[in-house]
Amino acid sequence: MSNLILEAQGLHKTYKDGKLETAVINGIDFQVETNETVAIIGSSGSGKSTLLHLLGGLDTPTQGRVSLMGQDFSGLSTVKRGTLRNRHMGFIYQFHFLLPELTALENVMLPLRVRREPAKNAEKQAAELLGRVGLSHRLHHKPSELSGGERQRVAIARALITKPACVLADEPTGNLDEGSANQVFDLMLELNREMQTSIIMVTHDLKLASRMDRQMHILDGIFVDTPFTY
Repeated sequence: MSNLILEAQGLHKTYKDGKLETAVINGIDFQVETNETVAIIGSSGSGKSTLLHLLGGLDTPTQGRVSLMGQDFSGLSTVKRGTLRNRHMGFIYQFHFLLPELTALENVMLPLRVRREPAKNAEKQAAELLGRVGLSHRLHHKPSELSGGERQRVAIARALITKPACVLADEPTGNLDEGSANQVFDLMLELNREMQTSIIMVTHDLKLASRMDRQMHILDGIFVDTPFTY
């Protein structure tokens, strides 16, 4: 059985605005295997967030293909693409994007409810996972009642509730102070080991990136072989 979770082949992305064309991704091949952690680093405008959106099937490449669990995103309808993402992929962003009117428990339950999981089962699983991220005492608090680090813990629980094969994280600690950032990152790595979930993380924090299995440096839309230091 293949350990390959996510694969990109010959990936290009060009945005058009009238006659103006801007090439952002210029030919990328990329693979991620089971339980692997990968950091994508690069300066602002290098294409790292665009690449993450392409890998997550949130944007369509101009050329090339992205496959998740052996299924090519480009060959799927919008509905089937969303179903594939919901089953095998989780997302964590710099800003938590929790729904403000819902409690921590209700936010984490959402991906399971989208799957039409019975409410009681979803609630039980969400409560257990929030306990694992240290928030058993915050189940019924809304995002406005949580600290920044606590909100990101809820976002991590929401991303992992479906037991995805892969989590895509876009600057997940970028909005936190150093202490909270280290705690959140430690938690991500701990859950990676426990749940065997691969993590692809875009980050500007070279110190955190150095703790991942691999570091990929993107420059002008391609991966470059440059020494990795922090």
